[in-house]
Amino acid sequence: MTSCRQLEIQFEDQNPQKWCHPLKEEAFAAFMRKENPTVHKVFDERSLFSPLLFGKFFDPSDAFPLWEFESDVLLSNLHSSGQRSVDWSQTDADYVLKAELPGIGLGNNTIQVCIEGGKVLEISGQWRQHKDPKKKDWRSSHWWEHGYVRRLELPENSDWRKLEANVKNDVLLEIRIPKTYLDGDKPQAS
Repeated sequence: MTSCRQLEIQFEDQNPQKWCHPLKEEAFAAFMRKENPTVHKVFDERSLFSPLLFGKFFDPSDAFPLWEFESDVLLSNLHSSGQRSVDWSQTDADYVLKAELPGIGLGNNTIQVCIEGGKVLEISGQWRQHKDPKKKDWRSSHWWEHGYVRRLELPENSDWRKLEANVKNDVLLEIRIPKTYLDGDKPQAS
């Protein structure tokens, strides 16, 4: 049986400073050396949230122009190995992003979708860990130690106000962003 849950889209980030600590390549390598299975699932190289998803290191808190590239080309290393867990495409009507969300179904994680200024789509979340009273809140420490993010530039012709995000079976995120057209640009129905 398939379950589908619609996510609420935030149009204003409640905590815009949470990604102010950039993820550097050396810090990521040290972080991945830790023996934490959740960390390895969330930041696996084929995960939407991995800094290595696009073949070289790219801080996931920096906005990436995803729809300027074809997924088969940009993810060719994952496509050939059959390990791809992220895909994006476009139809005449929509931009579509599909991604597996590792660990979401375990009940230990949250996922949020936020639009920043109509220009950036942010997919983020955090996993809950046992609270250590000596540690700071995750938003004031290094975000990658307790959370994950992928920020994507929205295409110019996206109707971001009508964006829809759903999670299927607690593991597959699907985001649909309708396209807007000027009067003469809309494709003709065949």
